[in-house]
Amino acid sequence: MLSRVADSIFWMSRYLERAENVARFIDVNLQLAMDVGPETGHPADQWAPLVVTTGDDKLFTELYGEPDRHKALEFLTFDERNPNSILSCLRQARENARTVREMISSSMWEELNKFFLMVRAAKTDPGILDTAYEFFNEVKLGSHLLEGITVATMSHGEAWHFSRMGRLLERADKTSRILDVKYYVLLPKVADVGTPLDTVQWSALLESASALEMYRKRFGRIVPHQVADFLILDREFPRAIHFCLIKAEESLLSITGGQRGHFRSMPEKRLGRLRSQLDYLQIGEIIDQGLHEFIDTFQVQLNKVGEAIHETFFSLRPIAQMQRALQQ
Repeated sequence: MLSRVADSIFWMSRYLERAENVARFIDVNLQLAMDVGPETGHPADQWAPLVVTTGDDKLFTELYGEPDRHKALEFLTFDERNPNSILSCLRQARENARTVREMISSSMWEELNKFFLMVRAAKTDPGILDTAYEFFNEVKLGSHLLEGITVATMSHGEAWHFSRMGRLLERADKTSRILDVKYYVLLPKVADVGTPLDTVQWSALLESASALEMYRKRFGRIVPHQVADFLILDREFPRAIHFCLIKAEESLLSITGGQRGHFRSMPEKRLGRLRSQLDYLQIGEIIDQGLHEFIDTFQVQLNKVGEAIHETFFSLRPIAQMQRALQQ
C-alpha cells in the first residue's frame, strides 16, 4: 500500500473519532448543567476548563477572549478556524476519504458525505445550540453509524487495519481527556468529594463515554476509583483505554506481520510497551501517583506512538535513519 493512501485512511478515521469525542467533551458539561441546575459563579468557571482540556485554549483566547457557554460551543463545534472543531474534523475526514475513494466502500463515502453536510447545515441554524443535547447526540450516532458501515462493508485487509488503528489510538487519547474533564470541569471544589453531587458528576462522565450501563452491570454502585478503573484498565469495554491499545496493537501487528512480545519497528516497540504497562497496572497504583499525572504521562507516550507510526509508515526517510531510530 502507498504511504499516501495509508496516511489518508489512518487520518480519516482519527478525524471522525475526534469529531465524536469533541461532542462527548461538550456533553459532559451539558449533562452536568442539566443535573445540577443553572451555572453559578462566573460563566468562565465552567467553560474555560473545557477548552483547556481539548488543548486549544490559546487559539480560543486569540479568537474569542474570555469564554462563556455560547463562545465555547461555537468554537468547539462550528468554527473552522479551529482545526479540531467538529466541522473542521469532518471536513478533513471527508477530504482524506475523497483521495482514497478506491480503497473505501461507496456506503462509507456516501454516509460520510451525509454526516458532513448535516453538521454544515446545522451551522446555519441560529437555534441549533439552544437544542445542543440533541445535536451532539446526532453527531455521536453519525460516528457510530460510519464505524459500523466501515466494519461491515470494507475488506478487513491492510487498509482496514490502518483505519481501525487510527480510530482506536484517537479514542484512547480522548477517553483519557474525558477523565481529565472530571478534575478540570466537573469537580471544582474538593469539599464536593463523596457527596451526592460527586456521584452525579461521575455518572455524567460515564454517560458521556457511553459507559454508564456497562459500568453498572459490572460494578453496580458509582464508586470513583472503580469508574477510573473501568475507563482505563478494562479489557472488554470498547472505549476503555486498555481495550483500545490491545486492539490497536492487533491491527499494527497485522500490518507489519509481527508477533506480540517482539518488535521489528519503532511503532511495535512503543505501542507494545505502552500496552504492556497497562497489562500489569492496578488502579490503586494510578490513584497513588495521581490520576491527572498518570493521564499526562500516558498522553505523552501515546503521542510518541503516533509519531513513530508517522515516521515508519507515512513519511519518506532514508533506511539508515530508520534503523538508527529503532536502536534508540
